[in-house]
Amino acid sequence: MFFVLSKTLGFLLLPTNLLIGVGFVGAILMFTRFASLGRKLVIAAVLLLVICGLSPLGNLLLYPLEQRFPPWEAGSGAPPDGIIVLGASIEADLSAAHGTPVVRSSPDRLIAAAALAHRYPKARVVFSGGSAKLISNDAREADFAGTIFQSLGIDKSRLIMERTSRNTQENAEFSKALLAPKQGERWLLVTSAFHMPRSVGLFRKAGFAVEPYPVDWRVGKRADVLSFTNAALDGLGRTEMAVREWMGLIAYRATGKIDDLLPGPAK
Repeated sequence: MFFVLSKTLGFLLLPTNLLIGVGFVGAILMFTRFASLGRKLVIAAVLLLVICGLSPLGNLLLYPLEQRFPPWEAGSGAPPDGIIVLGASIEADLSAAHGTPVVRSSPDRLIAAAALAHRYPKARVVFSGGSAKLISNDAREADFAGTIFQSLGIDKSRLIMERTSRNTQENAEFSKALLAPKQGERWLLVTSAFHMPRSVGLFRKAGFAVEPYPVDWRVGKRADVLSFTNAALDGLGRTEMAVREWMGLIAYRATGKIDDLLPGPAK
């Protein structure tokens, strides 16, 4: 039920979808006796789309997420035993249609994981990603991730593909069940910086100790947070990305799936 609600209610509450819906309802009402309300809804929808697309709103929402975990440092400890990279980079349906991996977003996750695999040649490489769609066919991200890693020089014997998870909670739970991590092992978790707080919180809840390796930043330094954009689609994309992540954090915290609203570095 949680997965179904996240894909339906969550879809409707995303800024672009919500504001388009409000504007559409307003346009219909303009031809009825509620024309005054309709005009107000259309104006409100347009103004909010402008704010979401051109203002620093997306940066302001993303920055605290991306800055929650610092870049990973190897330190003087033992080399990592494994590298876990979360999905959401590969478009499984397009990959299946064309018979080759299609990467549409967050390629840094795959690139960073491959670079780490070369740096630590004894570490296992785990890709966790099935299909996040409510209604999906048999195509899964993990079915194509192996091909990408092998093309980047990672031997097939080091690869472990987890193809059944549908969301971040299942990434954590299924990865732990598949890997059975032992006390003292070091596992790196590679995912987008804005997604790291929720990911770490869920891995902790699953009892899987991981070391955050954030990548794929979308906002620069503090001085860049208040900058405006002249490309509305970019601004809308950042705002939608941030709202989706904050909604996920709130939902997971409210249902007890994570212990903190904004998980941070281990104390």
